[in-house]
Amino acid sequence: MLWSDPENEPPKELRDAQAMMRRAGLFLALAMVIAMLVVSLH
Repeated sequence: MLWSDPENEPPKELRDAQAMMRRAGLFLALAMVIAMLVVSLH
């Protein structure tokens, strides 16, 4: 960390990437639940 960096504030690219990963994880969890429901119904 350089002294000129803002405190505990990741760069915009990193924040965007983190938000994208969070959305991808949420989507993956939803897809897993739906897949399990479909498999249990058959």
